[in-house]
Amino acid sequence: MENDERIQTTEESLRIITEMISKTKVNIRQSSFHLLFWGWLIFFCSLSEYLLLKLTDFSSPWYVWYLVIPGVFVSMIYGFIKGRKERVYTYATNLYVWTWIAFMASAIVLFIIIWGRWELFASLILAMAALPTFISGIIIKFRPLLIGAVIFWILALIARFGGHDIASLAVPVAMLAGYLIPGYMLKKQAGYETV
Repeated sequence: MENDERIQTTEESLRIITEMISKTKVNIRQSSFHLLFWGWLIFFCSLSEYLLLKLTDFSSPWYVWYLVIPGVFVSMIYGFIKGRKERVYTYATNLYVWTWIAFMASAIVLFIIIWGRWELFASLILAMAALPTFISGIIIKFRPLLIGAVIFWILALIARFGGHDIASLAVPVAMLAGYLIPGYMLKKQAGYETV
């Protein structure tokens, strides 16, 4: 009888420990989608704006940034659908999601505040984007995101003091280093976890 109680207590303890660990995990497959989606979208918009400015006489190359608007909806719909399919909505996932929502709200406020002073936008948005990238790296324990955040901060300074051409190219470089490379590494890691 005492042995049965010990076995049951041990099994119950293991179940509780397993449950607590699963409550702190983040769905890294969803994380990789958002990094890759936003990485490619911002990379495309920033590089397109630069090329339109340099190689054409198009008067408003910044129009490409309107693609961000449907991008927000695609990202939100994807997150909503995938979030509903998750069996467990963890504390870490909650923190991860709200960190990025706070970043999006801050980016909108920043856009309104600096309206008309576009020469500052690249450096400020890169500095801001570093923060949720860094926090995400800590939450999911993924060093490439931490490195990507540091690169964002460095490129924010370079964009601020390097002139317009350098600032325009700092954004696509930041997307490669901070979102795309870590995003593909995360996607590969997620693929191995499902095997």
